[in-house]
Amino acid sequence: MEVFLLQLFNGLSISSILLLVALGLAITFGLMKVINMAHGELIMIGAYSTYLTQNLFQDYLPKSMFDWYFVLAVPVSFIIAFLFGLILEMSLIRFLYGRPLDSLLATWGVGLVLQQLARSIFGAPNVAVTSPAWLNGGLKIMDGTLLPYKRIFIIALVIACLVAMYFYIYRSHEGRRMRAVMQNRDMASCLGISTRRVDAMTFAIGSGIAGIAGCALTLLGPIGPSLGTYYIVDAFMVVVLGGVGKLVGTVLGATGIGMFNTLFEYWTNASLGKVLVFVCIVAFLQWKPMGLVAMRTRSLD
Repeated sequence: MEVFLLQLFNGLSISSILLLVALGLAITFGLMKVINMAHGELIMIGAYSTYLTQNLFQDYLPKSMFDWYFVLAVPVSFIIAFLFGLILEMSLIRFLYGRPLDSLLATWGVGLVLQQLARSIFGAPNVAVTSPAWLNGGLKIMDGTLLPYKRIFIIALVIACLVAMYFYIYRSHEGRRMRAVMQNRDMASCLGISTRRVDAMTFAIGSGIAGIAGCALTLLGPIGPSLGTYYIVDAFMVVVLGGVGKLVGTVLGATGIGMFNTLFEYWTNASLGKVLVFVCIVAFLQWKPMGLVAMRTRSLD
């Protein structure tokens, strides 16, 4: 029973990390059809924003306040990544809609530039972010079973982001405009919706969520300029498996990959478990190429 609960929690933990990493990409790639290869670097920006927030608390505020730096780091990471995404969309992405291969190459180049910029500013070696004291330790549910507070916090953060995105996309006027533009741009424009404004805000919000993912990843280990490259493949894998353009599909895709990855690693090892997950995904996409949840549309394209 203890082993089962621990493996279940590990699966949920990995799923939550994958979901948080892929949530922003589900918007930029799933809804906007932009292959953003710089998504990993936006995650890196969020991580370094947390690092800078930590340093500011250490240098300019009393030690008694240090443990609360992470509460501020979450919105700071979102805002900084949001602004980077907005600048990127207005200066480059706006010219690449409907050109997926061009967007892939252009954003890949942007990602290399951002990595080199991070090396120039922070240096090539990884840097450490100190976790606040209230996230140290774990929740003991039975003898020999301890659930780390850091993982529990990440799961709670993912749920909060998911709820916020659901209400924004499906329950707000801005979300309705966004879905209208993504499903039929010409008709939405004829009805008076500013498609340029919707494009910019949508891409920026997806970038901001990537920043939150970077903030959460600082709890798991050191961060460096190449942080995002470790997660970009997994993020695309979650979005494609779940079904392009569907939020619920992204949730199911992340949950499935996280659970199967934990199960296969328990039976074999980390490397072979990853290979088996890839094999299962390829086999499943041969059967259902549209993913777990296919997007319904009236478009003839």
